[in-house]
Amino acid sequence: MSEQNVSTHWADIYADKIIREKGEKEVYTCASGITPSGTVHIGNFREIISVDLVVRALKAKGKQVRFIYSWDDYDVFRKVPKNMPQPELLATYLRKPITLVPDTTGKAENYARANELDVEQILPTVGVKPEFLYQADRYRSSMYAQGMRTALEKKDEIRAILDEFRTEPLEADWWPISVFSSFTDKDTTTVLDWDGEWNITYRDDETGQTETIDLRTTPYAKLPWRIDWPMRWAHEGVDFEPAGKDHHSEGGSFDTSKKVVTVFGAQPPVSFQYDFISIKGRGGKISSSSGEVIDIYDVLEVYTPEITRFMFAGTRPNTEFAISFDLDVLKIYEDYDTCERIYFGLQEVNEKRKEKEKRIYELSQVGEIPSEACFQIPFRHLCNLLQLHEGDIERAIGTLGEMTISQKDRLRTRCKCAWNWITTFAPEDFKYRLWHEGDALVELDELQTKAIHDLVKVVEQMDVLEDKEYTTRLYDAAKLNGLDTGDFFKLVYSIMIGKDKGPKLGPFLQTCGKEKVLAILTKY
Repeated sequence: MSEQNVSTHWADIYADKIIREKGEKEVYTCASGITPSGTVHIGNFREIISVDLVVRALKAKGKQVRFIYSWDDYDVFRKVPKNMPQPELLATYLRKPITLVPDTTGKAENYARANELDVEQILPTVGVKPEFLYQADRYRSSMYAQGMRTALEKKDEIRAILDEFRTEPLEADWWPISVFSSFTDKDTTTVLDWDGEWNITYRDDETGQTETIDLRTTPYAKLPWRIDWPMRWAHEGVDFEPAGKDHHSEGGSFDTSKKVVTVFGAQPPVSFQYDFISIKGRGGKISSSSGEVIDIYDVLEVYTPEITRFMFAGTRPNTEFAISFDLDVLKIYEDYDTCERIYFGLQEVNEKRKEKEKRIYELSQVGEIPSEACFQIPFRHLCNLLQLHEGDIERAIGTLGEMTISQKDRLRTRCKCAWNWITTFAPEDFKYRLWHEGDALVELDELQTKAIHDLVKVVEQMDVLEDKEYTTRLYDAAKLNGLDTGDFFKLVYSIMIGKDKGPKLGPFLQTCGKEKVLAILTKY
């Protein structure tokens, strides 16, 4: 981003807001987090990538940034997700911390860790590299003992804040702390007393047993969410953390937390509300253990890492948008290519749009910004090329012009995504396969046969014909034989790919190449 131009990209605007509201600091802390109670889906990813984009914007302004991602893995296991192996076994762990639940898929040491690993392994692919914090470890090591004691000391202040947002006031015996039983590991407990210092006495409601624990040494105590979140803002010195509609709704956990954080002697972070993401064109394909959930792995099957980032960088967080798996995929790839052409000055636009697109392009890159545009081939054409070569990426690339090693590497990644899309999600009328030896021939009458013979003559010369003459002669092959051009084109598609229609015929035959087309047409 050029120094003389002030960016109007939302990430830069929020970076400026953080600096303005939090003042000059040695390090700015940006936070995100989630409970790993199931597959971390693409809607959750919106928060992660939104923070990453703001982190990058702060760094572009020369600021030091700490990007923390909290795994809230000391939360309660509330329900067994769909399609998990051994659901009966998992049901026996309900009401226990999710870090104690076994991973019945066998991928990790516990259920929470399996979900965490899925995310941790894929995030670097899209250029996101936060520092992970594991809340179960932090609570169990008594890192938050002082935070819990502060909550107990300020119990009445916290109660008054929470009651502001409730229709019914909290019960008289309410405590700002919760306990997992050391007898059953469940959260089915009642806090009975606090000694004014470090000791909490609780009752296990299932067994009736009571116990006194010391906050400085116990692994069993934690704060409830609306107190835990602001306590951690204070503990980590969080300057920025966005949240979804549910948390940002009026009277939601963000409203309460931004007041509760003052009890811990801190101020709330700068924030914004991000909207939901919808999924379009999946055709009901179930992809993950919790049912109809689309995760980042699913998106990267069809979109390259840069284009995945581009969809988020190019959309304001408070705008709902769809991640498409239908024909919109073509448009999204074309939009990215346009953005790249503008960045490298290969397409002229007005100054305002140029600045906007250049910033989106910069934020879309996983690592360093490339020194050249990728090999510019329309995505639809690339899909045709791959189908002509039956998914053989190297053969398809080999038919294209000269390109650098970097361009070829990026094109290979795009080809993999394109082929995944063609084979899994593309509509049936988009897919085709060229005629093979052994396939049935189409029955032709005399006029049709003559028209195909005339087409052969056009194809034999198509390498040397000007575009206009090539197109005219293509139509003439039908007209001069008394055939309707629409019917003739249908006939050619039927011979070439066994369908009534296909890609635009003239360019399609050129893409197939003279040799392939003649090998089929000369059968007639």
